[in-house]
Amino acid sequence: MQNVLIINAHQPFESSPGRLNAALVALMDRVLRDKGHTVRLTQVAAGYDIAEEAEKHRWADVVIVQGPVNWMAFPWSFKKYQDEVYGVLGGSLYDGDGRQPGQPGLHYGSGGLAQAKKYMLSLTYNAPRAAFDDPEQYLLQGRGVDDMFLPAHLCFRFMGMEPLETFVCYDVLKNPDIDNDFRRLEAHLDRLF
Repeated sequence: MQNVLIINAHQPFESSPGRLNAALVALMDRVLRDKGHTVRLTQVAAGYDIAEEAEKHRWADVVIVQGPVNWMAFPWSFKKYQDEVYGVLGGSLYDGDGRQPGQPGLHYGSGGLAQAKKYMLSLTYNAPRAAFDDPEQYLLQGRGVDDMFLPAHLCFRFMGMEPLETFVCYDVLKNPDIDNDFRRLEAHLDRLF
């Protein structure tokens, strides 16, 4: 059994109170607890204690970030969370940036100490599935979801963590299929856990 930290990165707005992301977190929490895993939750928008969040990351075997895609990235409040929480994990989840004296141009980003840990991104997009991985699509020009979230992946890689397959709910505003999304998420968790 594993220790799992689920972070709800949703930033509420008047037009987007966060019900879908909260429901996805609740589903993950239930499924993982039913499988015997120990789960801790963080809702970034509700506030957090930096030292407590750092300890949750040290405790966790798996970190799941559930969040909406706002302007091609996680909401600003999650970036603030990363800056504050990940900044104090040096010495426990990473040892500097991995470069050695005498070779300052080599091995940047290889100082991660969390090789036994994993992470998963779970995203809610207004974009349709067809917008990704298709060079004929105007905006993304063939890029996939994980290409869009390269900075998030690199943050976890910097700490030495290994990715689990990203989960995505597509087209959640204009053409939602939420019941199917919940079924797909449950199947996704069954495959990974």
